[in-house]
Amino acid sequence: MQRLKCELAYDGSAFSGYQIQPNKRTVQGELEQALLKLHKGQVVKVYASGRTDAGVHARGQVIHFDTPLQIPGERWSVALQTLLPDDISILAVTKVAPTFHARFDVTAKEYRYLVYREQAHDPFRRNFAYHYPYSIDIAAIKAASRHLLGVHDFSSFCSAKTEVEDKVREMYEIEVMEDGGFLVFRFVGNGFLYNMVRILVGTLLQIGAGKIAVADIPAILAKKNRIYAGKTAPPQGLYLWKVFYESCITTCPGVK
Repeated sequence: MQRLKCELAYDGSAFSGYQIQPNKRTVQGELEQALLKLHKGQVVKVYASGRTDAGVHARGQVIHFDTPLQIPGERWSVALQTLLPDDISILAVTKVAPTFHARFDVTAKEYRYLVYREQAHDPFRRNFAYHYPYSIDIAAIKAASRHLLGVHDFSSFCSAKTEVEDKVREMYEIEVMEDGGFLVFRFVGNGFLYNMVRILVGTLLQIGAGKIAVADIPAILAKKNRIYAGKTAPPQGLYLWKVFYESCITTCPGVK
């Protein structure tokens, strides 16, 4: 028996999220179905770094699973890919120690959120970025982001449905990048709560639009209540970009 670590990307548009759900198409369901075929009917459970919601994408999701099959490492990607649909891509498969865990060994994650700002709606981008054709004060967004760095209780920036009791997380970096017609938000932290990135983006966009003041962020954090933060940005702009299994804390974390 060996444990394999698998890095994958997927287009979340047609999935009801990552985690298996009854009578719904999910990323985990497709992965386990492919492994079932590869193992001739033997059930193989996969463990992921975390879940993504319906419509959310991944460029660097990580899973692990145990297998008795002795397939050479370079052939695992091909073997899996031939059994998976076109909206899932296997990027790399490597053998890891039997103690490795895709979820519990995570030290940090990077999420990115894409906003496209052209006036005209683009039907070819509708599933992969949030259309926001309004004036935005980038300087105000960056100023507000500085209040979010470091260790905070992010209760105000997660869904009220969040079941996790400890909502304290550390935000290492926030980057706001203008790239052609896109505005890209980049968040790196030691962990993220349910809908946290989407609520952060929605709030920062409202700050950029002048609907929430930069100076309000500390008070919103202090209230620890979802009703005080901004709107939840839609799922299609969100990407799980990278999962870290080693220290990724920079010497000068901050807002760019």
